[in-house]
Amino acid sequence: MNMINEAVSFPGMLPFDTMGLYEPPRPRYILKMPRVVPEQKEKFESDDIFKKLSRDGEVRYTGFRDRPQEERKIRFQNGCREGHTEISFFSNGINIQLMFNPNPMMYHHHHHHHHMMNFERELDFDKEHGKVHIKSPFIMNGVCVRFRGWIDLERLDGIAKLEYDERRGAHEDAILKEQLERYSQRLKDFEDTKPRNTNLNENRNGNWRQ
Repeated sequence: MNMINEAVSFPGMLPFDTMGLYEPPRPRYILKMPRVVPEQKEKFESDDIFKKLSRDGEVRYTGFRDRPQEERKIRFQNGCREGHTEISFFSNGINIQLMFNPNPMMYHHHHHHHHMMNFERELDFDKEHGKVHIKSPFIMNGVCVRFRGWIDLERLDGIAKLEYDERRGAHEDAILKEQLERYSQRLKDFEDTKPRNTNLNENRNGNWRQ
């Protein structure tokens, strides 16, 4: 993003840089913080936290802990049907805010030039009696992952794990690559303009410097 550093002046006020001669403002190039890290899959497979979370483990619903169990069960189901819930991995206490699409018609894939509907749900109350199955994609520590597991509707606990999200990971990798290429080009353009901005500036002693 090309940001112009502009000075705001008021009558009777001097700019902050009063130690030297005034120079026209130069463009600053700011790199927007990337959403993902390079080599996401490698990090997912080697990072200790992801190694633990990639195995089936106990999870619990953490919302409204101060409310009676019957009320929590209702709030949990209502939240799921709205597309969100709060889950904690019991083994390490990591809390995650899950967001998902409660609509069963989630994906529309193209295979061999034929249109095929894949009714893979992110929220499924019908798969097993007394349980809700949840899939939720998100970015954790710069890696695209997907929560996959189930929660018992009575006990409000269950089993889940994290998977590496290949599809979204590839999409975010492409965004990251484009972002870095754009930044590199703007930095190069900025470097190319520096000789014209700094050439033959006179210092306060009247000497000329290259």
